[in-house]
Amino acid sequence: MTIDHTTLFVPEDKFQACLTFYLEALEPLGYIIRHQFGEFVVGLGSPKEDLSDYKRSDFWVCGTKAQPEGAAHVAFSCKDHATVDGFHAAGLKAGGKDNGAPGLRPFYHSRYYAAFVLDPAGNNIEVVDHGY
Repeated sequence: MTIDHTTLFVPEDKFQACLTFYLEALEPLGYIIRHQFGEFVVGLGSPKEDLSDYKRSDFWVCGTKAQPEGAAHVAFSCKDHATVDGFHAAGLKAGGKDNGAPGLRPFYHSRYYAAFVLDPAGNNIEVVDHGY
């Protein structure tokens, strides 16, 4: 079983900054806007994930009037260190804050190579290459 999609709720007043952050930070992974419903609901995904005529969105960013109660942690997987490095650089350039530079995290397992960036709303976003 795999996760079909994840939704991240951010304050409406930070929605555009967060959306811009995700579009730029996740560009190395191939993410683009796949769906948009109104002003504050956007689904991101990769064209590589299309199943026939279905445009898959596996990461949703939704604005909310209520302040989310706590920061979220979302991890995206990839297949190489260069993509992890690219995410980290793009995330910082997009206005994110460093929360862990690219590198091995052997306390998770010997091939765990990851980077962490905080989005404009304080959510901890990770990209990881497990090395297999």
